[in-house]
Amino acid sequence: MDFSWTTATAALLAALAVSKVLQFVSGLKAVDYLPGLRVPFQPLSLPGMLLPEMSWNPGVIFTWTWRRGTRNIYRRFGNDTVSVVPFIYGTPTLYTQSMEITRQVVSVGEKTGVFGKAEEMSRIIRYKLVWNTTQKVYADMIVSEGWVGNATTDVPCVQQLISKMPIQQCFGIISRTTLFATAAPKWAWKLPLPWVRRTRQAYDTMRAFMNSQVQERRETINSSPGDNTAKDIFSLFVRASEDEGGKLGFSDEELIGNVFALLFAGHETTAHTLAATLGFLSLNPSIQEETVAQVREVTKGRENGEIIFEDYSRLDKVLAAFYEGVRMFPSGVYLIREAKQDTVLNLSGAGEEPNILPVKKGTHVITDMIGVHYHTQYFSDPEEFKPARWYTDRTSDGDLADAEEHTAFSVGPRACPGKKFAATEAVCLLALLLRDWKVVPLLSVNVSTGEKETTQEWRARVMHPVMGITMGVRDIPLTFVRRI
Repeated sequence: MDFSWTTATAALLAALAVSKVLQFVSGLKAVDYLPGLRVPFQPLSLPGMLLPEMSWNPGVIFTWTWRRGTRNIYRRFGNDTVSVVPFIYGTPTLYTQSMEITRQVVSVGEKTGVFGKAEEMSRIIRYKLVWNTTQKVYADMIVSEGWVGNATTDVPCVQQLISKMPIQQCFGIISRTTLFATAAPKWAWKLPLPWVRRTRQAYDTMRAFMNSQVQERRETINSSPGDNTAKDIFSLFVRASEDEGGKLGFSDEELIGNVFALLFAGHETTAHTLAATLGFLSLNPSIQEETVAQVREVTKGRENGEIIFEDYSRLDKVLAAFYEGVRMFPSGVYLIREAKQDTVLNLSGAGEEPNILPVKKGTHVITDMIGVHYHTQYFSDPEEFKPARWYTDRTSDGDLADAEEHTAFSVGPRACPGKKFAATEAVCLLALLLRDWKVVPLLSVNVSTGEKETTQEWRARVMHPVMGITMGVRDIPLTFVRRI
């Protein structure tokens, strides 16, 4: 029998097509045929991220770019939970903007106790250290940036204010090139391109810095008696590794990986959110002045309007402005969980008849934080910057900083452990900046007509997301005007 390459190729392609059809049908069954998108690639898969956003390839943050009008997937399919089933590559996935579903997914197994957690003294000391360090960073920034004596200061990119040191610059480069770093083959790192060279230098610098920090802390721990060592997270990781020793201890690479993940997450989320918050405050002068009035009331009678750590709980309007910035530009766009066994989700709302959705093992369930944060069921006028919703519109009486509805930091047992850290740092820096400076948009000028753009045009041009490891906001140009 004559062998035909054409026949063999056709047979192979036919087999591949059949396997993909079967895989697609299996994906539909996994989500119980829940209506939703049927696309070639799951949006968070490597092909879905690498290929340009098109009608057939939604893109990583399609829940943002499609959030208005008929493209909104929840309006389009008439449900707060929809499915995304790829027919070429990726895992069948449920996307939800329902907090009821989110609680079912992320809080499974959590035990609710009768007593709340107490604020331990060690935590108070740690957060006070965060506050004091932020004050020092602000004072150093004013001097190093040459703001002393300035009546006004133009900042083309406010994010750069917190990215001046070499290591912080490395964080910025790493954030922008993460996809390249994870997907590029080794030979690509040697390409004679300026941005590749900068990326390689950033990773080399960060690796050398982290290695030096491991060695420095190890020497300090080994030479110090008992627990008489620093209590920062890096030192605690190194001490735990040294105490375990042998095969149970972390290697230097594991230490660096764990600490880097924590540092990187904190740098990314706080930097982006502070920038967004300042941008929105510049667009809303009445809200800005109301926030400044609270800062002045809290610091009344103190020399130079000194702001101290004990003021934190009284600066609820400053914290609310930060939380509203997080709501409108959530750094953590998705909360992703995987069904470890066949299970069910109840898609019905409170007081409704149960609407049970079977979920197969291996199916991904994604809480769409953009969908949640712009859902009118949870936030009235979601397109508007309204910090007051966090202190006048709340239905619960607990501490604002611990509000579960602030879902940008997740909910349940895996909620972000750095939430209070970020809030403390943000409140301190925002209070200091607003105490001393009025923040206004730095408007661009049309070179042909000489006319400045309006604030509405500035918002339409500037306040858009960019996606790295987390979602951030475009470079925000601001003018800081000294308060008298």
